[in-house]
Amino acid sequence: MSVTTLVLDWFDDSKRELPFRNTTNPYLIWLSEIMLQQTQVKTVIPYYKKWIKKYPSIQSVANARQSELLKCWEGLGYYARCRNFHESARIILKNHDGIIPSNWEEFRSLPGVGDYTAAAVLSIAFKQPIPAIDGNARRVMARVLGLRKFSKRNMSIMKSTLCKWIHETRPGDFNQAIMDIGACICFPTNPDCMSCPINNYCKAFISGNPVRYPLKKKHKKIPNHTVVAGIIWRRNQFLIQKRYTNGMLGGLWEFPGGKVEPGEPLIDALKREIKEECGIRTKIIKQVGFINHAYSHFSITLYLYHCKTKGEPLAQKRTHKWITPGEIEKYAFPKANHKLFAILNNYGWYI
Repeated sequence: MSVTTLVLDWFDDSKRELPFRNTTNPYLIWLSEIMLQQTQVKTVIPYYKKWIKKYPSIQSVANARQSELLKCWEGLGYYARCRNFHESARIILKNHDGIIPSNWEEFRSLPGVGDYTAAAVLSIAFKQPIPAIDGNARRVMARVLGLRKFSKRNMSIMKSTLCKWIHETRPGDFNQAIMDIGACICFPTNPDCMSCPINNYCKAFISGNPVRYPLKKKHKKIPNHTVVAGIIWRRNQFLIQKRYTNGMLGGLWEFPGGKVEPGEPLIDALKREIKEECGIRTKIIKQVGFINHAYSHFSITLYLYHCKTKGEPLAQKRTHKWITPGEIEKYAFPKANHKLFAILNNYGWYI
Protein backbone atom coordinates (compact mmCIF):
# COMPACT_ATOMS: atom_id res chain seq x y z
CA MET A 1 0.00 0.00 0.00
CA SER A 2 1.35 3.45 -0.92
CA VAL A 3 2.33 6.13 1.60
CA THR A 4 -0.46 8.34 0.27
CA THR A 5 -3.12 5.69 0.86
CA LEU A 6 -1.79 4.81 4.32
CA VAL A 7 -1.72 8.46 5.36
CA LEU A 8 -5.24 9.21 4.12
CA ASP A 9 -6.72 6.01 5.58
CA TRP A 10 -5.22 6.91 8.95
CA PHE A 11 -6.56 10.47 8.64
CA ASP A 12 -10.08 9.24 7.87
CA ASP A 13 -10.04 7.12 11.04
CA SER A 14 -8.01 9.28 13.43
CA LYS A 15 -8.05 12.95 12.40
CA ARG A 16 -8.54 15.58 15.09
CA GLU A 17 -12.07 16.98 15.16
CA LEU A 18 -11.52 20.72 14.97
CA PRO A 19 -14.06 23.51 14.38
CA PHE A 20 -12.22 24.79 11.31
CA ARG A 21 -12.19 21.44 9.55
CA ASN A 22 -14.90 19.99 7.31
CA THR A 23 -15.16 23.29 5.46
CA THR A 24 -13.85 24.55 2.15
CA ASN A 25 -14.56 28.20 3.00
CA PRO A 26 -11.20 29.88 2.27
CA TYR A 27 -11.89 32.66 4.79
CA LEU A 28 -12.38 30.22 7.68
CA ILE A 29 -9.41 28.08 6.65
CA TRP A 30 -7.14 31.10 6.26
CA LEU A 31 -8.24 32.56 9.60
CA SER A 32 -7.51 29.28 11.38
CA GLU A 33 -4.07 28.99 9.77
CA ILE A 34 -3.19 32.55 10.80
CA MET A 35 -4.33 31.95 14.38
CA LEU A 36 -2.47 28.63 14.58
CA GLN A 37 0.89 30.19 13.74
CA GLN A 38 3.12 29.68 16.81
CA THR A 39 0.00 29.01 18.92
CA GLN A 40 -1.41 25.74 20.27
CA VAL A 41 -4.70 24.39 18.93
CA LYS A 42 -6.39 24.36 22.35
CA THR A 43 -5.58 28.06 22.77
CA VAL A 44 -6.83 28.97 19.30
CA ILE A 45 -10.24 27.24 19.38
CA PRO A 46 -12.11 29.68 21.69
CA TYR A 47 -10.59 32.68 19.88
CA TYR A 48 -11.59 31.23 16.52
CA LYS A 49 -15.17 30.66 17.64
CA LYS A 50 -15.46 34.14 19.12
CA TRP A 51 -13.96 35.73 16.01
CA ILE A 52 -16.19 34.06 13.41
CA LYS A 53 -19.27 34.90 15.47
CA LYS A 54 -18.35 38.58 15.37
CA TYR A 55 -16.72 38.61 11.93
CA PRO A 56 -18.38 35.92 9.78
CA SER A 57 -16.83 36.98 6.45
CA ILE A 58 -13.74 38.55 4.92
CA GLN A 59 -15.85 41.61 4.15
CA SER A 60 -16.74 42.07 7.82
CA VAL A 61 -13.03 42.00 8.70
CA ALA A 62 -12.21 44.54 5.99
CA ASN A 63 -14.93 46.91 7.22
CA ALA A 64 -13.96 46.67 10.90
CA ARG A 65 -11.67 49.10 12.70
CA GLN A 66 -8.24 47.75 13.55
CA SER A 67 -8.80 48.58 17.23
CA GLU A 68 -11.92 46.36 17.26
CA LEU A 69 -10.05 43.47 15.67
CA LEU A 70 -7.15 43.78 18.10
CA LYS A 71 -9.60 43.69 21.01
CA CYS A 72 -11.08 40.44 19.66
CA TRP A 73 -7.53 39.08 19.21
CA GLU A 74 -6.42 40.26 22.67
CA GLY A 75 -4.47 37.59 24.52
CA LEU A 76 -3.69 35.47 21.45
CA GLY A 77 -0.34 37.21 20.95
CA TYR A 78 1.76 37.92 17.85
CA TYR A 79 -0.51 40.82 16.99
CA ALA A 80 1.12 41.49 13.62
CA ARG A 81 -0.91 38.48 12.44
CA CYS A 82 -4.11 40.37 13.18
CA ARG A 83 -2.94 43.63 11.61
CA ASN A 84 -1.76 41.82 8.47
CA PHE A 85 -5.02 39.89 8.22
CA HIS A 86 -6.96 43.14 8.42
CA GLU A 87 -4.80 44.75 5.71
CA SER A 88 -5.16 41.66 3.50
CA ALA A 89 -8.94 41.73 3.91
CA ARG A 90 -9.01 45.37 2.84
CA ILE A 91 -6.89 44.58 -0.23
CA ILE A 92 -9.19 41.69 -1.16
CA LEU A 93 -12.27 43.90 -0.81
CA LYS A 94 -10.69 46.66 -2.89
CA ASN A 95 -8.84 44.68 -5.57
CA HIS A 96 -10.63 41.33 -5.73
CA ASP A 97 -14.30 42.27 -5.15
CA GLY A 98 -14.18 40.58 -1.74
CA ILE A 99 -13.24 37.18 -3.20
CA ILE A 100 -10.16 35.49 -1.76
CA PRO A 101 -7.84 34.76 -4.72
CA SER A 102 -7.07 31.13 -5.57
CA ASN A 103 -4.00 32.07 -7.60
CA TRP A 104 -0.68 31.37 -5.82
CA GLU A 105 1.03 34.63 -6.80
CA GLU A 106 -1.94 36.82 -5.83
CA PHE A 107 -2.64 35.06 -2.54
CA ARG A 108 1.04 34.73 -1.59
CA SER A 109 1.54 38.49 -2.13
CA LEU A 110 -0.96 39.44 0.61
CA PRO A 111 0.47 40.85 3.87
CA GLY A 112 1.41 38.14 6.35
CA VAL A 113 0.98 35.26 3.88
CA GLY A 114 4.04 33.02 3.58
CA ASP A 115 4.67 29.84 1.64
CA TYR A 116 3.16 27.58 4.30
CA THR A 117 -0.04 29.62 4.75
CA ALA A 118 -0.53 29.91 0.99
CA ALA A 119 -0.03 26.18 0.49
CA ALA A 120 -2.37 25.26 3.35
CA VAL A 121 -5.21 27.52 2.21
CA LEU A 122 -4.91 26.73 -1.50
CA SER A 123 -4.71 22.96 -0.89
CA ILE A 124 -7.57 22.77 1.63
CA ALA A 125 -9.93 25.39 0.19
CA PHE A 126 -9.16 25.09 -3.52
CA LYS A 127 -7.80 21.50 -3.75
CA GLN A 128 -4.51 22.55 -5.32
CA PRO A 129 -1.82 19.84 -4.90
CA ILE A 130 0.75 21.99 -3.08
CA PRO A 131 2.57 20.53 -0.05
CA ALA A 132 2.12 22.59 3.13
CA ILE A 133 5.22 22.17 5.27
CA ASP A 134 4.88 23.38 8.85
CA GLY A 135 6.98 22.42 11.88
CA ASN A 136 5.13 19.14 12.36
CA ALA A 137 5.47 18.19 8.69
CA ARG A 138 9.19 19.02 8.74
CA ARG A 139 9.77 16.71 11.70
CA VAL A 140 7.77 13.85 10.14
CA MET A 141 9.58 14.14 6.83
CA ALA A 142 13.01 14.47 8.44
CA ARG A 143 12.40 11.17 10.23
CA VAL A 144 10.84 9.36 7.29
CA LEU A 145 13.70 10.40 5.00
CA GLY A 146 16.42 10.07 7.63
CA LEU A 147 17.50 13.72 7.45
CA ARG A 148 19.14 15.32 10.47
CA LYS A 149 19.42 18.94 9.31
CA PHE A 150 16.97 21.37 7.74
CA SER A 151 19.45 22.50 5.10
CA LYS A 152 18.29 24.04 1.85
CA ARG A 153 19.09 20.78 0.05
CA ASN A 154 17.21 18.65 2.60
CA MET A 155 14.19 20.95 2.52
CA SER A 156 14.17 20.57 -1.27
CA ILE A 157 14.23 16.77 -0.87
CA MET A 158 11.30 16.92 1.58
CA LYS A 159 9.28 19.13 -0.75
CA SER A 160 9.93 17.03 -3.86
CA THR A 161 8.99 13.86 -1.94
CA LEU A 162 5.75 15.40 -0.71
CA CYS A 163 4.98 16.59 -4.24
CA LYS A 164 5.18 12.93 -5.34
CA TRP A 165 3.05 11.69 -2.44
CA ILE A 166 0.35 14.38 -2.24
CA HIS A 167 -3.08 13.20 -3.36
CA GLU A 168 -4.38 14.94 -6.48
CA THR A 169 -8.02 15.16 -5.41
CA ARG A 170 -7.52 15.31 -1.63
CA PRO A 171 -4.41 17.47 -1.26
CA GLY A 172 -5.80 19.36 1.74
CA ASP A 173 -6.60 16.16 3.60
CA PHE A 174 -3.14 14.81 2.83
CA ASN A 175 -1.43 17.97 4.14
CA GLN A 176 -3.56 17.96 7.30
CA ALA A 177 -2.87 14.24 7.79
CA ILE A 178 0.90 14.78 7.75
CA MET A 179 0.48 17.65 10.23
CA ASP A 180 -1.73 15.50 12.48
CA ILE A 181 0.81 12.67 12.44
CA GLY A 182 3.38 15.19 13.63
CA ALA A 183 1.08 16.65 16.28
CA CYS A 184 -0.41 13.41 17.61
CA ILE A 185 2.18 10.68 16.99
CA CYS A 186 5.57 11.92 15.81
CA PHE A 187 6.36 13.95 18.94
CA PRO A 188 9.75 15.70 19.29
CA THR A 189 10.49 13.39 22.22
CA ASN A 190 8.98 9.96 22.91
CA PRO A 191 7.29 9.54 19.50
CA ASP A 192 4.55 6.88 19.38
CA CYS A 193 6.10 5.11 16.40
CA MET A 194 4.02 1.95 16.74
CA SER A 195 0.87 3.99 16.02
CA CYS A 196 2.33 5.66 12.94
CA PRO A 197 0.73 4.55 9.66
CA ILE A 198 3.99 4.95 7.73
CA ASN A 199 6.52 3.56 10.22
CA ASN A 200 7.60 0.89 7.71
CA TYR A 201 8.74 3.70 5.40
CA CYS A 202 10.46 5.68 8.18
CA LYS A 203 14.26 5.55 8.20
CA ALA A 204 14.40 7.05 11.70
CA PHE A 205 12.10 4.31 13.07
CA ILE A 206 14.01 1.58 11.26
CA SER A 207 17.25 2.95 12.73
CA GLY A 208 15.93 2.15 16.21
CA ASN A 209 16.57 5.68 17.51
CA PRO A 210 14.01 8.03 15.92
CA VAL A 211 14.67 10.96 18.27
CA ARG A 212 18.09 11.42 16.62
CA TYR A 213 16.14 12.91 13.71
CA PRO A 214 16.08 15.82 13.20
CA LEU A 215 19.10 17.28 15.00
CA LYS A 216 17.89 19.24 18.01
CA LYS A 217 18.52 22.96 18.12
CA LYS A 218 20.56 24.34 20.97
CA HIS A 219 18.35 26.91 22.66
CA LYS A 220 20.11 30.10 23.62
CA LYS A 221 19.33 31.63 26.97
CA ILE A 222 17.00 34.55 26.35
CA PRO A 223 17.84 37.93 27.92
CA ASN A 224 15.75 39.46 30.69
CA HIS A 225 15.02 43.19 30.72
CA THR A 226 13.89 45.29 33.66
CA VAL A 227 10.99 47.56 32.71
CA VAL A 228 9.09 50.22 34.65
CA ALA A 229 5.59 51.60 34.08
CA GLY A 230 3.47 54.21 35.76
CA ILE A 231 -0.24 54.33 36.39
CA ILE A 232 -0.53 58.11 36.21
CA TRP A 233 -3.62 59.45 37.97
CA ARG A 234 -5.57 62.61 37.20
CA ARG A 235 -8.44 62.62 39.68
CA ASN A 236 -10.19 59.23 39.14
CA GLN A 237 -8.72 58.61 35.67
CA PHE A 238 -5.37 57.20 34.60
CA LEU A 239 -3.34 57.56 31.42
CA ILE A 240 -2.95 54.91 28.74
CA GLN A 241 -1.20 55.27 25.42
CA LYS A 242 -1.21 53.35 22.16
CA ARG A 243 1.88 51.57 20.88
CA TYR A 244 3.06 52.53 17.40
CA THR A 245 1.36 50.38 14.78
CA ASN A 246 4.47 49.01 13.09
CA GLY A 247 6.33 48.00 16.25
CA MET A 248 6.06 45.05 18.62
CA LEU A 249 2.52 44.78 20.06
CA GLY A 250 1.58 47.53 17.61
CA GLY A 251 -1.82 49.12 18.08
CA LEU A 252 -2.26 47.89 21.66
CA TRP A 253 -2.61 50.14 24.71
CA GLU A 254 -0.35 50.25 27.76
CA PHE A 255 0.77 52.25 30.78
CA PRO A 256 3.58 54.73 30.00
CA GLY A 257 7.07 53.46 30.81
CA GLY A 258 10.03 51.68 29.34
CA LYS A 259 13.29 49.82 29.79
CA VAL A 260 15.61 50.51 32.72
CA GLU A 261 19.21 51.24 31.77
CA PRO A 262 21.98 49.19 33.48
CA GLY A 263 22.61 50.56 36.97
CA GLU A 264 19.73 53.05 36.74
CA PRO A 265 17.41 53.29 39.78
CA LEU A 266 13.84 52.23 38.97
CA ILE A 267 12.28 55.55 39.98
CA ASP A 268 14.79 57.56 37.94
CA ALA A 269 14.10 55.35 34.92
CA LEU A 270 10.34 55.81 35.31
CA LYS A 271 10.62 59.62 35.54
CA ARG A 272 12.84 59.65 32.47
CA GLU A 273 10.59 57.38 30.42
CA ILE A 274 7.41 59.25 31.30
CA LYS A 275 8.98 62.58 30.42
CA GLU A 276 10.36 61.22 27.13
CA GLU A 277 7.14 59.46 26.10
CA CYS A 278 4.49 61.82 27.44
CA GLY A 279 6.20 65.17 27.93
CA ILE A 280 4.75 65.32 31.41
CA ARG A 281 6.28 65.60 34.89
CA THR A 282 4.96 63.25 37.54
CA LYS A 283 5.15 62.64 41.23
CA ILE A 284 5.81 58.96 41.94
CA ILE A 285 3.78 57.85 44.96
CA LYS A 286 4.51 54.17 45.60
CA GLN A 287 5.24 50.83 43.97
CA VAL A 288 2.17 48.72 43.18
CA GLY A 289 4.06 45.49 42.52
CA PHE A 290 5.86 43.66 39.71
CA ILE A 291 5.27 40.82 37.26
CA ASN A 292 7.43 38.54 35.14
CA HIS A 293 6.48 37.94 31.53
CA ALA A 294 8.16 35.99 28.71
CA TYR A 295 8.08 36.78 25.00
CA SER A 296 9.54 34.59 22.26
CA HIS A 297 13.05 36.08 22.30
CA PHE A 298 13.31 37.80 25.68
CA SER A 299 11.61 38.15 29.03
CA ILE A 300 10.84 41.13 31.25
CA THR A 301 10.44 41.96 34.90
CA LEU A 302 7.92 44.81 34.93
CA TYR A 303 7.49 47.12 37.92
CA LEU A 304 4.39 49.31 38.25
CA TYR A 305 4.16 52.52 40.27
CA HIS A 306 1.28 54.76 41.26
CA CYS A 307 1.96 58.30 40.04
CA LYS A 308 0.26 61.70 39.92
CA THR A 309 0.60 64.43 37.31
CA LYS A 310 2.21 67.72 38.25
CA GLY A 311 -0.14 69.70 36.08
CA GLU A 312 1.84 70.27 32.90
CA PRO A 313 -0.02 69.75 29.63
CA LEU A 314 0.44 66.39 27.93
CA ALA A 315 2.50 66.50 24.74
CA GLN A 316 0.84 64.82 21.77
CA LYS A 317 3.68 62.38 21.11
CA ARG A 318 1.52 59.24 21.08
CA THR A 319 -2.19 58.57 20.93
CA HIS A 320 -3.42 58.58 24.51
CA LYS A 321 -6.57 58.37 26.63
CA TRP A 322 -7.54 59.13 30.19
CA ILE A 323 -9.77 56.30 31.39
CA THR A 324 -11.23 54.81 34.55
CA PRO A 325 -10.67 51.19 35.66
CA GLY A 326 -14.19 50.37 34.46
CA GLU A 327 -13.28 51.33 30.88
CA ILE A 328 -10.44 48.82 30.44
CA GLU A 329 -12.65 46.43 28.47
CA LYS A 330 -12.98 49.00 25.67
CA TYR A 331 -9.29 48.73 24.78
CA ALA A 332 -6.87 45.96 23.77
CA PHE A 333 -3.88 45.53 26.12
CA PRO A 334 -0.90 43.12 26.05
CA LYS A 335 -0.89 40.14 28.41
CA ALA A 336 1.72 41.79 30.61
CA ASN A 337 -0.67 44.66 31.27
CA HIS A 338 -3.42 42.22 32.22
CA LYS A 339 -1.08 40.72 34.81
CA LEU A 340 -0.74 44.23 36.27
CA PHE A 341 -4.52 44.62 36.22
CA ALA A 342 -4.77 41.42 38.27
CA ILE A 343 -2.49 42.93 40.93
CA LEU A 344 -4.55 46.12 40.97
CA ASN A 345 -7.78 44.15 41.21
CA ASN A 346 -6.43 42.27 44.22
CA TYR A 347 -4.94 45.19 46.13
CA GLY A 348 -7.06 48.11 44.98
CA TRP A 349 -6.78 50.49 42.05
CA TYR A 350 -6.69 53.83 43.72
CA ILE A 351 -3.85 55.41 45.68
